Amino acid sequence: MKTLYIVRHAKSGWESGIMNDFDRTLSDRGLRTAPVMAKVLKEKKIQPDLMISSPAVRALTTAKLFSVILGYPENRIEEKMELYDAHSGTIFETIRQIPEECRTVMIFGHNPSLLEFASLFGGKKIDSLAPCGVIRIDIEASSWKECSCQSGKNVWYEIPEKHTYPQLNPVPPSDHGS
Repeated sequence: MKTLYIVRHAKSGWESGIMNDFDRTLSDRGLRTAPVMAKVLKEKKIQPDLMISSPAVRALTTAKLFSVILGYPENRIEEKMELYDAHSGTIFETIRQIPEECRTVMIFGHNPSLLEFASLFGGKKIDSLAPCGVIRIDIEASSWKECSCQSGKNVWYEIPEKHTYPQLNPVPPSDHGS
């Protein structure tokens, strides 16, 4: 069995001076949630054999923040330009090229392609993929080359708000007319 983790980049923003989508950076919130989600995976004892990322700044930064916490060498993150503006077929092709010795792989990228892929490949429709959301897909295939829509199963989906609500989404104090 193979395991694939689909990770949408953390929350990004538009800094002054950034003129194109590719160079968008993570927002302060994104810089806080990516390490939290990486710690969630570490607590689940997840150790990737391979990390593949879109080279867009926000996706690659998310991958690098995960790599630090998961103990994966940052210089081994594979950057795949085709993941930047991908469609499901492109993601399938990327997966089919994964070396067979890798059993646990993380792919960092963008919506809507990751959402479409996870719904199609994981066998269960997912309505949305939150920034820095992580989907685990177990693959009933002995080889990455054999992956098909029928071979994957969505096992779980984690979102930052589930783990960070008090810090990231503070409820404003209520004004009871005082």
